[in-house]
Amino acid sequence: MSVRIDITGLRQEQIAVVTSPLAELGMALHALSEPGHHPRLRGWATGVTCDLDPHLADRMCEADFLWRTTFPDLFLPYAGLPGGNALPGATLAEELDQLDKLSDEQFVDTALEFTCALPYDDGGPAALTDAESRRRALELAAARGPQSLLFSERLLADPPRTRAWLRHFLEDCDAAFFADTWSRLHHQLAADARHKTDLLRHKGLAEALASVSPAVTLDEAADRITVDKLGEGRTATAGSGLLLVPTSLGWPHLMVLHRHGWQPVLHYPVGSPEMAAPLSLEQLTLRMTALSHPVRMRLCRSLARSAFTTGALAQSHGMTAPEISRHLGTLKKAGLLTTRRRGRYVLHQLDVTAVARLGSEFLEGILR
Repeated sequence: MSVRIDITGLRQEQIAVVTSPLAELGMALHALSEPGHHPRLRGWATGVTCDLDPHLADRMCEADFLWRTTFPDLFLPYAGLPGGNALPGATLAEELDQLDKLSDEQFVDTALEFTCALPYDDGGPAALTDAESRRRALELAAARGPQSLLFSERLLADPPRTRAWLRHFLEDCDAAFFADTWSRLHHQLAADARHKTDLLRHKGLAEALASVSPAVTLDEAADRITVDKLGEGRTATAGSGLLLVPTSLGWPHLMVLHRHGWQPVLHYPVGSPEMAAPLSLEQLTLRMTALSHPVRMRLCRSLARSAFTTGALAQSHGMTAPEISRHLGTLKKAGLLTTRRRGRYVLHQLDVTAVARLGSEFLEGILR
């Protein structure tokens, strides 16, 4: 499985390696909402959380499904601007202005990304204007709980009001903690961008992509970039450019914006994670055996991002509930799952801290 980018006709001057404060703010919100994905940020996250104004913390929870289990393209708004060659703004304020330039249809569709309700690679009717797309979006939002349903209803009923709420919230996050964080991270990210740009100019795109991640490869004969991920996708530059955007807070997530009609973006992590202490041989063998099945690897990808019932997993993976239960039992026996009861439902979720102890490569693979 992979995400493929057709770069036929792409010229070197159309490729840019650039920093993005808005993208990094999105990763900051994700790391605060899902600290298990980012164990090396535990100290930073604890410090921010302890100093956070309670009212801002409540607002952060109001729509945390936007950044907890996915990374909506609204944090990369420049990729959706007309012309297909816009660059990120130099400041967060400039990028928020770019976010304001997206149409209401674009904003709603990207904000509804957490429901997986709409065609992504090929485009399709907008939820704001198409009744069936709206119905499907609200149905999937309801499956994720009353909070996501309420947000989706408000978003579809009054996009300008929701846009204003989001901008004000992001500005308050900047004032509360992100401006200081960005001032410390920007130099590292800018240095990495300069390094990748030098590689691009002097050694070519293949070398630059290899330095991004071993999971990113260039087939020059086919004019295609392939990103090895536990997911399928495709896009094309088709006259637009290609952006490479580094993140410090985002490890281990390697993401590809491949939305239909948008400029492709590779959002890649820089730096190296701290290694965990080794497990006992017996426990390591048990866990590696549990993870050796491709179906369980795909389940891990879902369970790393959110908690699911057995029935929901069966539906999304096209399997029967008993089949899913057997795989979940194997993962649970290996100590890789946490479970909790919510009413009459039992929710399962991957223990990413336990998985991280197996080594960064597997965790990076399922979270890529």
